Amino acid sequence: MAHLSENDDIFDSIIMADDRFHVEGYREGFEEGVRQGSIEGRNHGRLHGAKLGAEVSFYNGFALTWKCLLQNSTDVKARKRLKAVESLIGVIQNFPYEDPQYENLQEDMERVRAKFRQVCSLLNVPTDFKEYVSGTSGMSF
Repeated sequence: MAHLSENDDIFDSIIMADDRFHVEGYREGFEEGVRQGSIEGRNHGRLHGAKLGAEVSFYNGFALTWKCLLQNSTDVKARKRLKAVESLIGVIQNFPYEDPQYENLQEDMERVRAKFRQVCSLLNVPTDFKEYVSGTSGMSF
């Protein structure tokens, strides 16, 4: 009987090899998928974070430039425009740069974009800048 159990073990290892290789292949594939997913996720986040940072930086530079242009004016319309520009600067300064997992990022970004469009409207400046940039189709935001 001991001889039969040895044969059973040999046949069991041969028969169970398919299951063993399946489980081992799944584990290796899962680990590789996690590794590749982390790399792709990091690259995706870096790319979109850079685009978002460039957009916010553009709005900030735009607002600071207009603030410098309007701050010495005594005109009533210029004062209203200056308040709107300062409001845009305030929204940008309160933007959550430090928290990559901020839940309301999209809502806050839409708020910045809406404030930018409002300021452009008050300043009679187009929001896409097609007229000012020759050879291009405007801003890519």
